[in-house]
Amino acid sequence: MNLLDILSPDCIRVPLHANEKKAVIDELVDLLADLGKVSDAPALKEAVWSREQTRTTGIGHGLAIPHGKCAGLKDLAMAIGKPAGPLDFEALDSQPVRLVVLLASPPDRTSDHIQALARISKLMAVEELREKIYAANSAEEIYGLLNAHDGRA
Repeated sequence: MNLLDILSPDCIRVPLHANEKKAVIDELVDLLADLGKVSDAPALKEAVWSREQTRTTGIGHGLAIPHGKCAGLKDLAMAIGKPAGPLDFEALDSQPVRLVVLLASPPDRTSDHIQALARISKLMAVEELREKIYAANSAEEIYGLLNAHDGRA
């Protein structure tokens, strides 16, 4: 799966305005809704937040991948946000989060949802890429880094 099939530069916010976990999730869902990728933003916010409360999606190395499934989606959607500063996301390694990748899927696309989560994790496991993304100052720069690496990782 190529993540750029479900991500465009306008789905990346640098920096995020929000500075706490729930507000970050809401901001990224609102970004997708404003771009017409989500028709029921409140339902998606509830789905992602409900999932987040069962187990943190702060997976470590400064990355969080909140995700959820919602009937208000026609296809997979992804938004990326870079917090203005390190963010407490109750990550598994207790380290602050430096990048949040929100993934949303229709309920009937479980396989694609899992593949996208795996692809995000695999790309972000590349330390060189991860550090360049953390240092990026714009949505275009992050998109360009992902574009350069997505075919190789």
